[in-house]
Amino acid sequence: MRRAVCSGSFDPVTNGHIDIFERASRMVDELIVCVFHNVRKVPFFPVEERVRLLRESVLHLPNVRVDSFSGLLTEYMQEQGARIIVRGLRSMTDFEYEQHSAQMIRHLAPEVETIFLLTSPEYAYVSSSGIRELAVFHADVHGLVPDCVERAVKQRQQEQ
Repeated sequence: MRRAVCSGSFDPVTNGHIDIFERASRMVDELIVCVFHNVRKVPFFPVEERVRLLRESVLHLPNVRVDSFSGLLTEYMQEQGARIIVRGLRSMTDFEYEQHSAQMIRHLAPEVETIFLLTSPEYAYVSSSGIRELAVFHADVHGLVPDCVERAVKQRQQEQ
């Protein structure tokens, strides 16, 4: 079975992420979308809510499973029996960062391959950090995130 992992903070998940999940899920038998806690970022949504929103967002993809973890991605890959990492790229800046990460992973786990998917042009400008900024200023995120995320963002905006 070809099992791949697409990991990230997904805070929140965007339509650009969903596009990558849809395309990657056609390439493998199972795609695991993993939410991780990035200690360098202050989260907009807690990990549990990100997992819930992701699960709702990928209901239409039968071979996608959502999980969460903390620790090294290579350890998680070994636990899951996965040998493919999927990463979405929006720009050359993303590529440079992801290239370094892929090389470190290759050093730690030579059996793991990283594949890069270019973001579809209509989502090239969409990022989780951009969505968080729009949310803080009570701007509309419609069309940039799945419907369930849009509702969650609006709820957070009302609480502020």
